[in-house]
Amino acid sequence: MKKIGIIAGGGQFPIIFSKAATSKGFKVYAIAHINETDAELDHHVHSIAWIHPGQLKRIIKFFKADGVTEAVMMGSIAKPKLFKTFRPDTKAIALIAGMRHTHDDGILRGLADFFKKEGITIEASTTMLPDMLAEKGCWTKRKPTRAEKKDIAFGWGIAKEIGRLDIGQCVVIGGGSILAVEAIDGTDAAIKRGGMLGDGTAVIVKVSKPNQDLRFDMPAVGVNTIQVMDSAKAAVLAVEAGKTVVFEKDEMVELADECGISIVGIDPEENKYQTE
Repeated sequence: MKKIGIIAGGGQFPIIFSKAATSKGFKVYAIAHINETDAELDHHVHSIAWIHPGQLKRIIKFFKADGVTEAVMMGSIAKPKLFKTFRPDTKAIALIAGMRHTHDDGILRGLADFFKKEGITIEASTTMLPDMLAEKGCWTKRKPTRAEKKDIAFGWGIAKEIGRLDIGQCVVIGGGSILAVEAIDGTDAAIKRGGMLGDGTAVIVKVSKPNQDLRFDMPAVGVNTIQVMDSAKAAVLAVEAGKTVVFEKDEMVELADECGISIVGIDPEENKYQTE
């Protein structure tokens, strides 16, 4: 039987991936992070090991013991919490010490290179779930207004720039002004901050980073995103088609229609909002 490893953070993506991989005939070997990964994952994998962030030796030992040579990295590790739970072993310390930059992309690429040297290739997080990538077009009954389209166009460029600087992947725009920028507190917090200032006009733009490494850190949205937007009275969600993971799309769109929220997937090659 084929084998696949998973280095799992929080959220539902690791569970969805494990179910899909199992249905395709894979045995799933999971590394889970204490106080981050959903314990439900244990019920959907062949074997699991719980670690603290930074325990690279345990990851290597676990995968090599079971002959795992391919793995994926997915799920979130809350950065504020990470500072309290990070327990680097000697391999992690050596890896970080050898990095020129310790921003998110640099660390993740460094980890992927490190695992490859150990005989473990990191694959794209959507390798089992290509149908979860966002489609282009308007998904909801309500389409963005002319003013909202202008905010999408403006927000697109800003979101790409903060992605290039490795600050975040999401901005909140209202009336041509930047209401909030995603930072270490994450997308939901940015939506709440921006929604409060937007007073019903907030447009959320979430994109992949320029030169996004599709093996990890892809932007993701789902039902929870719409719930947060509704509570914050945000009006529109614009995501990058083909480079955004979508959880429970049918339920997400149904809820958005109930809340009067518009969702659009933008093809970066076309991006018609830039010219309208």
